[in-house]
Amino acid sequence: MSKMKRIFPAPCPDGDTTPFQDGEDAWFWFARCQMMRRDGARIVSGLTMTPRPCVPDDVYRTVMGLFRRNHLDNVHLQVLGSYGEKMCPPDEYVGDEKDHVPVWRDALEKLGKALQKKGIVE
Repeated sequence: MSKMKRIFPAPCPDGDTTPFQDGEDAWFWFARCQMMRRDGARIVSGLTMTPRPCVPDDVYRTVMGLFRRNHLDNVHLQVLGSYGEKMCPPDEYVGDEKDHVPVWRDALEKLGKALQKKGIVE
């Protein structure tokens, strides 16, 4: 017996939403949401000073779609995850981090373009 996918529309706050400036802005927002979830918070759309045009899972699904289509690889995911947890991008002037800068920029450029197509990034 085949499973049917249940599709629910994303919750939409009453009023206007504010798209993210770029992929990095969206990624750090997603990372903050993930850390809050890990700490037990429930993410509820519309309960914020800046309503966003998506839910955190939309950013995750976009990253994983890029990964499945081989636009991002494991190194991209590791760098995104590591610096997402730190809540700051890699620093080109720090020895251990400077090799991560081009990977970070590449990943966020691809993420930003994909999110822009969905109206999540300006």
